[in-house]
Amino acid sequence: MSNNGMIPNVVTYNTLIGGFCRVGRHKTALELFHEMQVCGQHPDLQTYTILLDGLCKNLHFLEAMTLFQEMEDKKLDLNVVIYSILIDGMCNAGKLMTAKELFNTLPTKGLQADVRTYNIMIKGLCKEGLLNEARELFEKMEENGCSPDHFTYNTIIQGFLQHNETSLAVKYLQMMDEKGFLANATTATILIDLLSANQADKALHEFFK
Repeated sequence: MSNNGMIPNVVTYNTLIGGFCRVGRHKTALELFHEMQVCGQHPDLQTYTILLDGLCKNLHFLEAMTLFQEMEDKKLDLNVVIYSILIDGMCNAGKLMTAKELFNTLPTKGLQADVRTYNIMIKGLCKEGLLNEARELFEKMEENGCSPDHFTYNTIIQGFLQHNETSLAVKYLQMMDEKGFLANATTATILIDLLSANQADKALHEFFK
């Protein structure tokens, strides 16, 4: 890149790395990451965040964990955004135990989970059918002063519906309605499919009367 005499700065490298990650070219992104250091440009926290997110979204978890370890070794000021990216990646890869371990280490790092982090974990638990754990985390979230948002409610409701826990879904639908939140397109589709296929129980029919 510097053959024309112009040396890209960190912002330029970050933009390019992000662009290659978005189109699935993680190897090129990693090459740029190493090239910038050879050229004397030191990756900043934003560089690591962009690359980590790209690796996780493109399902390259070994490289993502290696990069995360490098960040820890360099004693970078890791924030909850970094952890949320990695937790989300582990949940999407079906590595729920690793995701839970990362989530549970947050207090030891002086970090507090935000609504996005909780949403990621609740979604991961619902995906694996661990609905009781998802409910416990939902309650813990509120106890810790982090208010559930519309995404939290929709996520846990979808989990209940997909695992035939209709009564619990209705309970959270009522809670969501009281908070002034609306069902999103995915939740609405599941509800319509259940109702139209006559697979909804009495509690769900009563809710929509």
